Amino acid sequence: MAGAITHDGPAAAEGRRNGPLIVTEDAELLDDLLRLCAAAGARAEVHPGVPEQRGGWEAAPLVLVGDDAARRVRGAVRRRGVVLVGRDQDDPGVWRRAVEIGADHVLLLPDGEQWLVDRIADVAEGVGRPALTVGVIGGRGGAGASTLACALAVTSAREGRRTLLVDADPLGGGLDVLLGGETTKGLRWPAFAASRGRVGSGALEESLPQVHALRVLSWDRGDTVAVPPQAVRAVLAAARRRGGAVVVDLPRRVDEGVAEVLAQLDVGILVVPGELRGVAAARRVASAVGMVLGDLRIAVRGPYTPGLDDREVARLLGLPLVGEVPYETSPADGSVPPGGAARGPLARFCSVFWERALAEAGDPV
Repeated sequence: MAGAITHDGPAAAEGRRNGPLIVTEDAELLDDLLRLCAAAGARAEVHPGVPEQRGGWEAAPLVLVGDDAARRVRGAVRRRGVVLVGRDQDDPGVWRRAVEIGADHVLLLPDGEQWLVDRIADVAEGVGRPALTVGVIGGRGGAGASTLACALAVTSAREGRRTLLVDADPLGGGLDVLLGGETTKGLRWPAFAASRGRVGSGALEESLPQVHALRVLSWDRGDTVAVPPQAVRAVLAAARRRGGAVVVDLPRRVDEGVAEVLAQLDVGILVVPGELRGVAAARRVASAVGMVLGDLRIAVRGPYTPGLDDREVARLLGLPLVGEVPYETSPADGSVPPGGAARGPLARFCSVFWERALAEAGDPV
């Protein structure tokens, strides 16, 4: 029964085991566990007892011990990440056997299947620190939020971070157009409308268009103008698990889908024009967004009404100031995207933002 079960996918191409060690001789249980591994996109290694090769038990990212094999692994080195898997809901002895082998969890099938798929997917994807996720929203129409979102994403990618730009505004015309990537092959939001539960982060990344060294999740030019909130939640969670940076361009309304995005943001930037009407409109947006997002900051764009500057706008709104967003013209065809000029003022503004935000998050700059 010992052997390696392979799965053809990105991790398999890397030539390493990316899934759990399964210890069992129960053929029916093994079939179920392999099915769950396949659902999580993982390859498993199967043994009837503790592997004979040195380090096989200790090095596995996760160990799934069938209840039939509990006695055979009693003498194994104690380690974290051991799950005792059984089926008998009425067997109180399973908890004693879990203690004897030092298991972290007891899982009874079929009730715990979704939990186990998520756990296997975590180790398969090598989940580490989630992406620093930044949302950009305009204080009023035409404030320049989409331009800043693109510039932040372009700058992040140029600095070597894995970066995903998410277009959360179905009525905005598509960020892929702003980047000149509307004909680039890859999936758009409507393709994810049926997503439920867990979306594989690696598969998500590979499926999206790549423009200017970053991945873009945008809207197409079809009639779909909404994706169910649960799909938004699943897709953005997958994007964050991949690490690096995620930048989201947000609409000014807050519906259920937008609320799902706001709940996963680390930082929000409210782009406010430096005039009184823009400040008044931004106050309403900030009130709605602030009900969900705890860290909302202000970026101000001139020119200014007499008596206003960036600090006064931030004071009037009672929110922290990121700074003044500089103007920068870009070709309409997207050949040089917002922030694409590495030495331009907009790129420098974005670089300073990332440096500070990453330092606050405790990530290496």
